[in-house]
Amino acid sequence: MVRYDTSPTARALLALEAIQDSPGITAQRLGDHLGVTERAARRYVAILREAELPIESVTGPHGGYRVGRGLRLPPLMFTAPEALGLVMAVLEGHRGAADPTELVGAALSKILRALPQQVAEPVRAVRHITGPPPDPSLRVDPVLTARLVEAWTSSRRVRLDYRLEDGRERPMEVDPWAVVLRHGRWYLLCWSHTSDAQRALRIDRVLSVFVTSQCFTAPEDLDALRALEEHLSQGWRHEVDVLLRADLDEATRWLPRSLGRLEVVDGGIRLLATTDDPDWYARQLANTPLAFEVVGSPALVQATEDLAARLVKAAGSAGPAPTPPTIADTPPAGTSPPDREVRQVQQQTNRGPRALG
Repeated sequence: MVRYDTSPTARALLALEAIQDSPGITAQRLGDHLGVTERAARRYVAILREAELPIESVTGPHGGYRVGRGLRLPPLMFTAPEALGLVMAVLEGHRGAADPTELVGAALSKILRALPQQVAEPVRAVRHITGPPPDPSLRVDPVLTARLVEAWTSSRRVRLDYRLEDGRERPMEVDPWAVVLRHGRWYLLCWSHTSDAQRALRIDRVLSVFVTSQCFTAPEDLDALRALEEHLSQGWRHEVDVLLRADLDEATRWLPRSLGRLEVVDGGIRLLATTDDPDWYARQLANTPLAFEVVGSPALVQATEDLAARLVKAAGSAGPAPTPPTIADTPPAGTSPPDREVRQVQQQTNRGPRALG
């Protein structure tokens, strides 16, 4: 039942929502829904028509009102979970959603402008890092995700039930720092009071969420995407310790953040990470033009040696060596590789967490 002090404008919008939800609703039922007389309900329908909304009358003994098809869509009424679910589906399934100049991206921008700020702002922050999920089972519950977004934006601690990789369920108490879409998966970047450590939880494994009244303060200047990428590069079976003979700008340019954490040291840049697939990791290092030395991880040392032996064998059976490039063909020292080559390497290397995990 609508409150007695609801404004006429609000009642007109509620009348529109009722007609959209119940095509053929009678004036009497509409009045009961709004808490007004049948005559007043008809007056609100007239207001909608004056606003050029196509409200049609259905004839017959059970006639009523319905929204017709006009040149423009009438205002659509979404709950926050419904709107977030629609936006999430677009982000997951259409690459054009990241570009506001594309047709789908422009439509998404309109939806974002209509969302409550606490829902719209997090989505705006992640819309540029979209990608279709690798498996339909990874789609998340919009209602549950909306609760996490609400807790994140209001800085409220949550209690949740989480399904571990082995199928066991674990209750956790966490401070939700950010909701992030990356590599086709939705993650909750948080501080776990249960583990007393930073965690990146897959939201498709979150079974229930309870938002508490306890507030928290997130780290200042938190770069949620960077923190997530660095977190996803850690925690696997084999340690990675590589010395890159490059400066920080070069290393950052060629290596995605998901490949590991970079530290400036004497002699270059140190790359620290972990991996479950040393062979894959050795190929990613070989894809860059950077000189490097594996100084840790016996498994990665072996994988690098195996890759080198395979390349040497392939080069030995390839026939006569190609003619060395002339001076005119050789790019000047210090110049950057062609943009096409950069894009190819970036496309190959930007598979970190998926391949590492």
